[in-house]
Amino acid sequence: MALELACNNEEKIEVTLTPVTTTGKPARVDGIPVWAVVSGPGTIVPAADGMSAFVISQDTISTNPSENQTVYSVLADADTGDGVVEIGDNVILQVEGARAANLGLKAGPAVPK
Repeated sequence: MALELACNNEEKIEVTLTPVTTTGKPARVDGIPVWAVVSGPGTIVPAADGMSAFVISQDTISTNPSENQTVYSVLADADTGDGVVEIGDNVILQVEGARAANLGLKAGPAVPK
């Protein structure tokens, strides 16, 4: 199952890998996991070791909600020997527009009445 996340267009979220066996015990992966944007307007910045990445929202929000979703993938090698056994997962990031936080009152100079 994909990891489903939500944020606004002024935010990013760090996603961390914690590989486990089928019984839930900690496991290792071989090499550096590879992160990518599968579809959508967001971007991604993986850590140097590939064990985490920031999924980053787009700046502009569309009126079409499906255009505000980005799907990311991460692939890793589960075989810590000479072979390759690729495992992967997906992250789905749904983005909404940031809401106003204050009214930003400003005053002009005093003028004669």
